[in-house]
Formats: sequence, structure tokens, C-alpha cells
Amino acid sequence: MYNTIVIGAGQAGLAIGYYLKQFNHSFLILDKSQEAGEVWDKRYDSLVLFTPRAYSALPGLDLKGDPQDFPTKDEISQYLKVYAESFNLPIKYKTNVTDVQRKNNIYYISTESTENMEYKAENIIIATGPFQKPKIPDLANKLSKDIVQLHSSEYQNPSQLKEGKVLVVGGGNSGAQIALELSQEMKTFLSTSQHLTFLPMKIRNKSIFWWFDKFGVLKATSNSLFGKLIQKRGDPIFGLELKYAIRNGDVAIKERTIGGKENKVIFQDNTFLDVDNIIWATGFKPDYSWLNVSGVLGGKGKPIHNRGITNMEGLYFLGLPWLYRRGSALLQGVGYDAEYLVKHIQNNNER
Repeated sequence: MYNTIVIGAGQAGLAIGYYLKQFNHSFLILDKSQEAGEVWDKRYDSLVLFTPRAYSALPGLDLKGDPQDFPTKDEISQYLKVYAESFNLPIKYKTNVTDVQRKNNIYYISTESTENMEYKAENIIIATGPFQKPKIPDLANKLSKDIVQLHSSEYQNPSQLKEGKVLVVGGGNSGAQIALELSQEMKTFLSTSQHLTFLPMKIRNKSIFWWFDKFGVLKATSNSLFGKLIQKRGDPIFGLELKYAIRNGDVAIKERTIGGKENKVIFQDNTFLDVDNIIWATGFKPDYSWLNVSGVLGGKGKPIHNRGITNMEGLYFLGLPWLYRRGSALLQGVGYDAEYLVKHIQNNNER
């Protein structure tokens, strides 16, 4: 039996592994991937982070390169591999967690792997992150099979699409980057439910995140007035390239997508568009179907917690957006939450 089992060896799992190793803890990290960084390997080819290297590193190991410049997804993938090896973190790869139950104050974790083992632990930290199950609207099933439809998590590059028009649905940063890339190859439309706000990546040769840090934006907590205002307004689009592409007519903005039939997609202003390709940049929804512990999930299957601590003793969440601060789901911010949880666990062990 272990003191702690961590589910997920992404950035959150690695960060908390770093801190767990500093205490006299027996712990194990379980992950269904083949190796560290695999999730980043699978993201679209042109992905560049909007957080600079200075704000894209985990605790204890800097990210090499210009701290004010922006890393590619391949850099992050390689960095996570190096991180896991540098601190010799105990990770069991190719191990998919299929069931978690709590009996007599012990957590039983069933897995699907070559061994199909069951693990036991006093504490369990769920660090599977926010990108779990792609969220695609039901109307996708009403459209013609001739349309190439991909979720943003499946998109790699323009070669996956066929000739013609492409509609990107979703006005977040992923949708913005993908629409901008596709606009260089084909007629591109971007459907969004809100007015797009743009911020430059740099101001006076300093990353916008450097300025955020100076003005306390990254430290804004989820329950503070400032934090609530930021959450209500949502994230801006980082970078001005899409703004110029829209101004130049390379990307055409459409209102919120509300329906469709055959090759036609219908928008909120009752206009429609014949499309050949659709990228659903519509985000993700939580999937904790394997977590059979009552009282820790609320509406829409979202975790109920305070700074990652649930009302079930020994069960924690890490790496979620706004777990505690604006930066909680970012590479740089997750270490702050990880340290807090490990100290909480250690204090409980010493009682």
C-alpha cells in the first residue's frame, strides 16, 4: 500500500510528484500514456504557447531558451520527459485507471494494463487535467457525412481537410490559432458566441504575462472580486494576428452556431453557410466515470473542492482551471497548488 497515488502524469502529476518526493512519502503516479509529454505530442503541429518560457516551467527545473519568448508544443513535450527523468519520479505508464473506491478509509484503484493490478493508498490525487472528453454539440450528428469534422484535439494540420470552406466553431485561443493557420490555405470562417478581445503577446519587449504577474493578475484567487471579474469576462485572444486577419478579410466572423442540416450550418442571426470542413474548438467536459466515491462531484460532473481539497478525507484534485488562482491550470501555476496540497497531506499525516 502507498501513502499516495497520483492519477495522471501530465504537468500537474509531475509537479506534485516533485513535492511528494521531498517528504518521506511512498507514492506512485499512474498514467495511461506511453510516456511523459505524450498529450502535447498529439496536439496540433503549429501550437505555440501564449505563456513565455519564464511562465511555462514546473518547480525545480527551468525551461531552456529566451525566458520572454514562447515555446512550441514539442519543446513542452520534451521538457516534461526530461522533468520526469531528472527527478526520477515513480511513474507507471500504459496504466489506465478504471475504478476508484473507498473502503475503510483506504482507496482501492483498479487499473487496465498488462498486469491489471489493483493499488491501495491512503490518499489519492486526481491530476488528469481539464482536457478529458471532447465536447462536441449534438448538431454535429445532423450534418452531412461528406463534411470533414474534427475536434480541436484531433486536428493536426491543414492536410487533414478537403478543399473548400472551413468553419472553426469556438472563439478561444485554440480556435483562434487554428483559424489563423487555416486561413493561409483556404476560405476560413470563425463562429463565436462572444465579442473577441485581443491582447498583444508582448508589450515593450516583455511578455503580457510578465505584466500580468506585476499587476497581480496571475495571483488573483477564484473567490476574490478581481478573480470573479476575470472569470466572468473569460480569456482574451493572445496575439494580434487573428485581429489583422479578420480586418483583412482572411477570416470571416460568424455568430454563434445554433443548428445545421446536410452541408448547411445555421448561426444565431439566422444566416447560414455551406461548409466542407468543421473544426469543433468547443472545449472539453469532465469525465470521472471511473471515480466511484460519493459526494465529490457536483453539477455536470465537476469536482466539489476548496483549493483542490474535497470533503472526502484523502481525496484531492489538481491542475483544474481556477483550482485556486488564475494560473492554476498553467504550467507555471500548477506548482503553487501542488506544493499547497502536499503540505496539507503532510500536516494530516503528522496529526
